[in-house]
Order: sequence, then C-alpha cells, then structure tokens
Amino acid sequence: MQEKILNSPAGIPALLMIITGILVSLGLIIGPHLLSVGIPLLLISLFACGGLFTVQPNQGRVLQLFGRYVGTERNPGLRITNPFYTRTAVSLRVRNFESSKLKVNDLDGNPIEIAAVVVWQVVDTAQAVFQVDDYADFVEIQSEAAIRSLASSYPYDQHDDDQIALRSHADKVADHLARELQERLSDAGVQVLEARITHLAYAPEIAHAMLQRQQASAIIAARTKIVEGAVGMVHMALEELDKQGQIELDEERKAAMVSNLLVVLCSDRGTQPVVNTGTLHN
Repeated sequence: MQEKILNSPAGIPALLMIITGILVSLGLIIGPHLLSVGIPLLLISLFACGGLFTVQPNQGRVLQLFGRYVGTERNPGLRITNPFYTRTAVSLRVRNFESSKLKVNDLDGNPIEIAAVVVWQVVDTAQAVFQVDDYADFVEIQSEAAIRSLASSYPYDQHDDDQIALRSHADKVADHLARELQERLSDAGVQVLEARITHLAYAPEIAHAMLQRQQASAIIAARTKIVEGAVGMVHMALEELDKQGQIELDEERKAAMVSNLLVVLCSDRGTQPVVNTGTLHN
C-alpha cells in the first residue's frame, strides 16, 4: 500500500457555485410553475455541500470510496470532492514520544533503568491508515520494544577501549536506536527523525554496589598512572646520576634509592624525611 496524491478541485469556487445554486433554486421554488426545476436544483446543491472539506497545514486527508483507497489530499485549504468519499485526517506534523523508565538487563546482565525520546512524523498516510490499526499506538509500542533491545545489546559501562557502552557512547547508541526504530516503523509510513536516551541509571537494588565498583575502577586507573609516572621519574634520575658520574652506586644502593623514590612518589600521604648523620655507607 503506497500513498497516492490526489489533487482535488479548490473549494472556494465550488462553494460560490453551490450558494448560487441554492439561491436560484429558492427563487424557482417561489414560482409555482417551476417547482419541478427548483427542487431538484436545491437537492443537488445541498448534496454537493457534502463534498466540501478542509485540509489544515501539515495534514493529509485519506479519501476512500466504499472501502477502496482513492488517494490522499495534502493541499491545504477548502477542497471539494465526491460527496460519497469518506475522509480520514492524518497529521503530518513532527511529534515527540518519550518512553517511561524501563527496567531491563544490559549485555552483562546488570539490571538498569533506561528511557528515550523519539522524534517522528508520518510520511506515507496510506500506510499509516491501512497497514496498522493505530499508527500512534504502534509507534509507542515499537519504540519501547526497540529501547529494550538496545539496552540488552550493550553494556552499561565500557570495559575495553574498543567496546561501545551505553554510558560512554551516547551518539553511537542513539544512531543504533534510530536505525532499529526506522526498520520497525517503516511499514507504518513513519519516519524517525531522531532518537536519544534521556535517562540511564543502574537499578536501585544494585546502584550502591555499582557505584563502589566505579570508584574502585577510578582509583585503580589513577594509581596505574601514578606508578607509570613514578617509574619514569626514577629511571630518569638514575640516568642523570650515571651521566654526571659524580656518585657511583652499586646495585644494592640503587635498589634502595629506587624503593625510597617509589615510596615518596606513589604514596597518597606526605612522607616524613629521615636525616642520615652517618657516612655514605653507614
């Protein structure tokens, strides 16, 4: 089922003709010898009034004749067509649908809460009316189904550098959601303009545990950077001492120096200096 554009005649000239026909028929009815002409003309004029209809901006009128699809009128204003046509209004305006907070499991099996907003509009009125029972309700149901499918396709947090996660790759996840929604809604004559996650959080029963895990991961990552920097600084200090050649250290004292420097650089608290009052070796 594909939409057919129907260019029906403008309604203003037809309305003027109908008014003229009614006035003429009333004048003929007044004359006693012209009833046979005036009454049929009046009935025809009144019957033609049933063919007048209006089309608002960004609206389509789906026309049917005894259950057969005739076409869609998109030209705004007053139009006229066959009075036997039934006319169904379909909005072509851009609409928003915001889902409720859905509780689903992510790729790792963790329960999360997720919600999204979908921006859509009808582009094919014939498919919207005849392919599904209620296209607006169809959009809502399919949107929630797509959101659930999306949440189970990605983890909440990123574990590897190449892995896509719900929290860290918002744009890529939004593109995936929009593509999946378009595949689900194309048969209903609906075009998805944008889809984006508006709410994302761990479920309340595991939120505290996951927060502790995130904090631990952040501490480990920070410590890793600190250790890498400390090792580099110790290596640089030993190289500078070797270049200057003023102080020669054996392997044991180099190890002691490395240990002390690492303690000073990696400690999360201020270290207390110890003054050596003896000789170099005692």
